[in-house]
Amino acid sequence: MTPAEEKLAELNQPSLWSGINAYRSDPLIVDLTGTLPRGIRDDLDNMGRYVTSQEAQELARMANQGTPQLRTHGPRGERLDVVEFHPAWHALMRRSMSSGLHSSVWDPQADTEAKDQAHKIRAARFYLTAQLESGHLCPLTMTSASVAALSASPAVQKDWAPKILSRKYDSTNKPAMQKSAVTIGMGMTEKQGGTDVRANKTAAEKVSEGIYRLSGHKWFMSAPMSDAFVMLAQTKDGMGCFLVPRLLEDGSANGLHFQRLKDKVGNRSNASSEVEFNDTFGFLLGTPDGGIRTILDMVTLTRLDCALASSGIMRASLAEAVHHTRGRSVFGKMLVNQPIMTRVLADMALDVAAATALSFRLADAFDRARASAEEAAYARVMTPVAKYWCCKIAPALIYEAMECIGGSGYIEERPIARHYREAPVNAIWEGSGNVMALDVLRILNRGKDLFETVFAGLARDLGPAGKKTIDVLRAAMALCERDEGAARLLVEQLALAAGAAELYRLGAGRIADAFIETRLASGWRSTYGMLDSRFDASYIVDLLYPPAN
Repeated sequence: MTPAEEKLAELNQPSLWSGINAYRSDPLIVDLTGTLPRGIRDDLDNMGRYVTSQEAQELARMANQGTPQLRTHGPRGERLDVVEFHPAWHALMRRSMSSGLHSSVWDPQADTEAKDQAHKIRAARFYLTAQLESGHLCPLTMTSASVAALSASPAVQKDWAPKILSRKYDSTNKPAMQKSAVTIGMGMTEKQGGTDVRANKTAAEKVSEGIYRLSGHKWFMSAPMSDAFVMLAQTKDGMGCFLVPRLLEDGSANGLHFQRLKDKVGNRSNASSEVEFNDTFGFLLGTPDGGIRTILDMVTLTRLDCALASSGIMRASLAEAVHHTRGRSVFGKMLVNQPIMTRVLADMALDVAAATALSFRLADAFDRARASAEEAAYARVMTPVAKYWCCKIAPALIYEAMECIGGSGYIEERPIARHYREAPVNAIWEGSGNVMALDVLRILNRGKDLFETVFAGLARDLGPAGKKTIDVLRAAMALCERDEGAARLLVEQLALAAGAAELYRLGAGRIADAFIETRLASGWRSTYGMLDSRFDASYIVDLLYPPAN
């Protein structure tokens, strides 16, 4: 240690969570990626070192303190409609795009040695990067997911896909086809509609085959400096989906007038805007009345990212708290060894492990859905379930981790402050908790076959606990058929069962036992630290958060 560090140690101030490999220090993620080719695991190892490095953490801090600035007009009164970002934002974008977070699942040249695990590989990179800074992941998520929507129009996809697949980040303010790479944003939410996008008022008038003129507004359009936006608008035939370039081919504006940037609780490095537009041209994706159907494939992919990001920031926050408690002495022993603290940490560790396992299980299902009806059923049923639960538990868990650190955890200098402010957005974005629950009910109302397929897999992986757990799920399902308001009961029970099932499948039996008995087999609980003495809390903490060498 340096003299300064020795002095802090004397003052009972632990070292900061920095320079500790986020990949190698996470036994669960190492296990989850253990079957990947060596080259990919080496890449994850490098990424794990990078995301906790002082250099990377400083970029994250600066990107969130130097928030985006909107310039609506130039010195002559001309419309500019550009958003300026801190250089740290561009550095983060450049690094993440070079890793393919925006494109790798679609790129035939990416990770060729494991093409059948493209979603899982990207999930691991996304999960690690979220532990550094999540704001810049927003445009990368939308860019990756947009390819699903673009596939509804082969002509549009042919022009735009090569630019999306490029890993050469290009922040210049030029027409998309003149750039080395592009990013894609999304604009669905409107003041009067909110979640009910069928109530949207934005209008689209056909100009020529596949080209429409749009007019209206978007109340929340994220990443406004993207090169194009996927939007919904009303055609004379119904709701359509469109790709709307920000600039026209001659470099002139495409009629998008940004009104203001949202002053958000978190996600501060990323810009989100209100926008008005008129005589704005867009390319039709799919049929003029099939916009909802077209955009749902894109939304499904973004929901996986919400679950992964929430799991990643929970992992980073709890790792920071465990590290702190291992370096701080209280009442004659290390804080981590105080029984009540140990149980709080272990209780949180169970949720983080289950959320991570569940998110990666979903990514696996995305990889296998084309070839397996069972995996396709899992992907359809469990996407809203995983998104609901992983995102829903994150704010409370991160706050509890902050409390474990104490007063010094409640300062902006620590990464955990950034994670705490970031946590709510994943639960709100791409469908709130109620929307996820209603999506599950929608599947149920169309038939129980998909649920029974998922239940069969869960029962197999849960082992001895399987039959009783599935009986509980069937009871919750029957209740939902009579009472729509009970939907959250089914969603949460299904998330807990699926998280436990995946932990069992991975061989983490003692962790899974503690998780399922305290979540599904016990009474109501509202805070962490409720483990009883039957479960070895120290074992749980040390296994999932091994002490640094």
